[in-house]
Amino acid sequence: MMVNFQKVSFLSSAPKLSFCPPDEGIEIAFAGRSNAGKSTALNTLVKNKKLAKTSKTPGRTQLINFFELNENQRLVDLPGYGYAKVPLSVKRKWDINLSEYLRFRQSLRGLILLMDSRHPLTEYDRQILMWSSQTNLEVHILLTKADKQKNNALKTTLEKVKNFTRDPELSSPSISVQLFSSKSKLGLKEFEEKINSWFTRELLNPQ
Repeated sequence: MMVNFQKVSFLSSAPKLSFCPPDEGIEIAFAGRSNAGKSTALNTLVKNKKLAKTSKTPGRTQLINFFELNENQRLVDLPGYGYAKVPLSVKRKWDINLSEYLRFRQSLRGLILLMDSRHPLTEYDRQILMWSSQTNLEVHILLTKADKQKNNALKTTLEKVKNFTRDPELSSPSISVQLFSSKSKLGLKEFEEKINSWFTRELLNPQ
């Protein structure tokens, strides 16, 4: 059964875990560095440029934003991390909120981790992968802005990230990687199929 991503609508925003909607149903979350194109990728998925707020100034997504596909399925736009011009106190607050959501949210079934294909595997990216590993959370990595690199460079980046995900310390049940471009739509079908497979599997085999 295919998910109709275009039926999505804004549900609510939360400053931290305790303000999130009831912890039930199925959630797929989006995480990534502030300038990795996280909100843009979400908008591309649902074919709505105005759904998730985007800005030329990284670091604007400061809340956990919930978007509803139906009463049991949600997409979640997590606060962007790692932006240098954000005050240290704000960075620490975001880190705590991200960590708590990834570690304790029971309805979270999969994580889309976005990395700029020109600058993958930052310290924060690696931390997110470790948090996910601790909770056995499946992760699908989108190497974004692939239209800004040539094919040889993209192949090298893709292999580099795949090799990193094979590290025995990353004990997540599944970490997959793909190239993606919101501008050219490269990898959009694969992206759609991954999220759809997570939602469908949970409907067929609920926990």
